[in-house]
Amino acid sequence: MSGAALWDLVLTGVLRGGFYALMAVGLSLVFGVMNVPQFAHGEFYMLGAYVAYFVFHSLGLNPVVAIAAAAAAGFMAGAVIEWAAVRPLRRRAGEEWVLNAFLLTVGISFVLQNGALALWGPNYRGITRYWAGSVRLAATLSVSIDRVASFGIALAAIGGFWLFLGRTRLGRAIRAVAADETGAMLVGIDPDRIRTLTFALSSMLAAVAGAALLSLNPAHPSMGAEALYKSWYVVILSGLGNVGGAIPGGFLIGVLETFSYYLFGSGWQDVSSLMVFIVILVVLPGGLFGGEVMGLLAR
Repeated sequence: MSGAALWDLVLTGVLRGGFYALMAVGLSLVFGVMNVPQFAHGEFYMLGAYVAYFVFHSLGLNPVVAIAAAAAAGFMAGAVIEWAAVRPLRRRAGEEWVLNAFLLTVGISFVLQNGALALWGPNYRGITRYWAGSVRLAATLSVSIDRVASFGIALAAIGGFWLFLGRTRLGRAIRAVAADETGAMLVGIDPDRIRTLTFALSSMLAAVAGAALLSLNPAHPSMGAEALYKSWYVVILSGLGNVGGAIPGGFLIGVLETFSYYLFGSGWQDVSSLMVFIVILVVLPGGLFGGEVMGLLAR
């Protein structure tokens, strides 16, 4: 393998891993704060792709506006679903909360998939690119501006979210509820509002990923399935509820899949991910970065 080919593979893996990390951060956030195994996460990814398609392609607006609209739609949809379905279940489920939350989110996934199918049909809706042109990184290595910009949006979303958690009052409230819900209530934090915000933020991150990747993954009703299981790979590999660990975990899976595809061919990227996943969980059952759901940033 030449040096140029190696750098091309690394670059492709990093670009792919950025979106895995973005999806996994949102999924890990919901599990870490709310103890909700979120199996409708991929459908917010789908929602973001559809919204970006209609805003960019049908309305002809700027790509940044399209991705921002997808983020807003994901945030609002997540808030409504948490308020209307997840919160009432939490109040009634008692000790069966985790199992019931799993079943609820699976049901929401089916409803959203079939709702998209009824509204927009089974056709794929995609775009050629958001931005034209390419950036030459070396004499034999170039990457499209579209990919670079989309990756930059993913990094900006992750970085902005991380700063939000660490530097803002609402971010600290989320961390407080994750670490000790009773203690958070004693200092005046409303856990119900924080859970709604958490679910909405998680949904927003998934929607941003779907919108940013529209030129590579066209919108269609079942597109969320692959995004969902890749996100769970990263979350379990990194450690359940470990938001910080989901970031390097996403990049690790992205690079691993890229090299597997190059070395062994199509289909082997999933096999390699599963093999590494199984080996790591046998050796480190808690994941690479710790396995207890202890609350955000507690490690």
